[in-house]
Amino acid sequence: MKTPFFKLLVITLTIALLSCKKENTFTDYKYADKPATINCEGVNSKLYKEALYTFEDDILNYYKKAKPNTSLVQSYSQLIRNAVYGRIKLEEIISAHTVAVFEALKKEDRLWDANSSTSHLNYNSIVIDCISKNIQDKSLNTTFNALVSTNSMSPKLFGAPLMSKFTRTSNDKYLATYIALDLYYAKLFDVDLSKINFDKKEPLADFDVTLPEAEAKTDPHAGHNH
Repeated sequence: MKTPFFKLLVITLTIALLSCKKENTFTDYKYADKPATINCEGVNSKLYKEALYTFEDDILNYYKKAKPNTSLVQSYSQLIRNAVYGRIKLEEIISAHTVAVFEALKKEDRLWDANSSTSHLNYNSIVIDCISKNIQDKSLNTTFNALVSTNSMSPKLFGAPLMSKFTRTSNDKYLATYIALDLYYAKLFDVDLSKINFDKKEPLADFDVTLPEAEAKTDPHAGHNH
């Protein structure tokens, strides 16, 4: 005859095993050797680090196509502005690795809010709570927490003060992680990722090349008299 304790033990083990099956199985870490980003209790810091560095490489590579001297901080500035005003072209920016990381992030417990029309990022998640306590800039921290606590948080409302303080991203990985999650990964829910051909992405035009030079590169008869 099974004792109540035995039954309780079986139930506990079953729940534990089911929980393990839901754990993130992502293994394709390309930035494991990079410096740590966020450190939050109960948060998969390794995955969020991968997400941030993937995001930063994506935006830097994208904005450098038009202006090779573009820095990471300048890339943040352009990304924030384009995302806030709805001009971001995610299909042109993301890499295949972004999609793999995004699929892993989608499995994170309570990270997303599928029913929200403001943002698919859940502002009541553990990681956002951690970020809200660690944003270094005092005024940004105050604004962030005020918006979250009054259920008024949105990419556009926080984006306004963020645009004027984009340089903070260079040394504040908590702020940078928020930007990656809300202005980048959260927006991927509205993109048909299956239609993107990562092998045939067209590069941006090189605005440093003059028109005659550009024509000479494409016109096989350029420079010849016929």
